[in-house]
Amino acid sequence: MVKIGNIELPEFPLLLAPMEDVSDPPFRRLCKTHGADLMFSEFISSEGLIRDAIKSRQKLDIFDYERPVGIQIFGGDEEAMAMSSKIVSAVNPDLIDINFGCPVKKVVCKGAGAAVLKDVDLMVRLTKAVIDGTNLPVTVKTRLGWDDDSINIDEVAERLQDIGVKALSIHGRTRAQLYKGEADWSHIARVKNNPRITMPIFGNGDVDSPEKALEYKNRYGVDGIMIGRAAIGYPWIFNEIKHYFKTGEKLSAPTMQDRIEAARNHLTWAMEWKGEWVGIVETRRHYTNYFKGIHNFKEYRQKLVTIDNAQGLYAAFDEISQAFADYQFVS
Repeated sequence: MVKIGNIELPEFPLLLAPMEDVSDPPFRRLCKTHGADLMFSEFISSEGLIRDAIKSRQKLDIFDYERPVGIQIFGGDEEAMAMSSKIVSAVNPDLIDINFGCPVKKVVCKGAGAAVLKDVDLMVRLTKAVIDGTNLPVTVKTRLGWDDDSINIDEVAERLQDIGVKALSIHGRTRAQLYKGEADWSHIARVKNNPRITMPIFGNGDVDSPEKALEYKNRYGVDGIMIGRAAIGYPWIFNEIKHYFKTGEKLSAPTMQDRIEAARNHLTWAMEWKGEWVGIVETRRHYTNYFKGIHNFKEYRQKLVTIDNAQGLYAAFDEISQAFADYQFVS
């Protein structure tokens, strides 16, 4: 069993990474259904929360069926982080996570996300402000460092643990790498093997198959794995990994009916959450991923991203179900 404060997770938990414009409640619900053990909201700007920005506030929506769930915040100002910590605590997530890893320019330019890796003292102060503003467990997601010449994850891990951080998720790239090249988990393993480190260490980056998950689990000794891009359009990856750990065998690939059901559920839950029109529009970006690599699917994909009412979309799913009833996937 892995513990984050008073949260008990199964042995070697699988975490769904917080992803901007992806990790909303409908998507999290799908991943939970298919085996994710801990999930996080999309990252939320501390400044946006304080300004009462509608988009930021909506990202605070969490539901009991997805627990345990964390809300992730980012920012570069201590006072704003302290205030947003209190705002987040009021909606009662299971934990608060701080993003010190986002490499995107618009976040880094504001001195937030991965930019904070250039100033560990500031990182410690920002984290302390969040911890002091809440009774919830506080965790952090970060990267190895700013670039190859300034990998400082060892110092970061020790100093964050010393002020009370309860778990650390490490993406095995520097900010300079963005999402390119290969994630280097050897640095994550070194943090995990540091005798001073007692908090759980979760590895993140490039795990996209059950075989790789098992290889990384055995080779790097982390407490669990956080999965991001590999779950987009493929929430089945969590249960596939768990099954492979248990049996050494791969589950069959999800069938066309499985994929249609996932897409249909995603749409239904999005409409329940945000209303029919917004739910339809926001789900469109996911269809390409659910039906990736399927031959002769172009006209159906076109329908899914242009039909603008629920009834028509459900009819399109039925049509796809009939047209591809015998389609075979290779696992």
